[in-house]
Amino acid sequence: MSVAIIGGTGPEGSGLALRWAQAGETIIIGSRNPQRAAEAANKIREQIRGAAGVPAHDTTISGTENLAACKSAEIVVLTVPFEAQAEMLRHIKPALHPGQILVDTIVPLAASVGGRPTRSLGVWQGSAAQQAAELAPEGVSVVAAFHNVSAELLHHVGPVDCDVIVCSDDKQAAQRIRALARKIPGVRTVDGGKLENARIVEQITALLIGFNIRSKGRSGLRITGLPPEAYDI
Repeated sequence: MSVAIIGGTGPEGSGLALRWAQAGETIIIGSRNPQRAAEAANKIREQIRGAAGVPAHDTTISGTENLAACKSAEIVVLTVPFEAQAEMLRHIKPALHPGQILVDTIVPLAASVGGRPTRSLGVWQGSAAQQAAELAPEGVSVVAAFHNVSAELLHHVGPVDCDVIVCSDDKQAAQRIRALARKIPGVRTVDGGKLENARIVEQITALLIGFNIRSKGRSGLRITGLPPEAYDI
């Protein structure tokens, strides 16, 4: 499947692009500046080619302007900061079409308005993901995922020690994103239920950031006590 990552030049977006490109997915990095997007894609391509132990498949990764990236992708992953979410969704809305999946990874941290990154903001719709669903065109399935995965872990060599909680009102879309998440070594996925539950998952990120600041770590989240089939192992 083809995956467009809007905000793919940033830490989280480029980390996801790296991991999925390593897994052989077709990745399109989107940016307002197409040259910057192309440079980010080239950097990831060279990083993969120079890494030891990377499978010897062809790496398909490119960079282009956001609208062009969205038009040609089956899955669009939004990784911009919260303060840019609404504006970006309005910008790319003409390029989104029914049948696509929009993955919202955004956390409404207080840092977006000059506050602390260890606090989250209240969102009128309930969560950033629900705001995305309100702004997305009809027929586009919105999935909330990857909120608790550290960008540092994604760029770190080796497995990612973190579970991904996936929330959506579209079960088939959620299953597709869970399958995509499991292409990242070390990641397990858990069904988080309906999209409204994203408000809980988003808030956990602020807690993890607090752990990381105090302990200088790269904490992730593991859900324990569920049967193996719950993680789709």
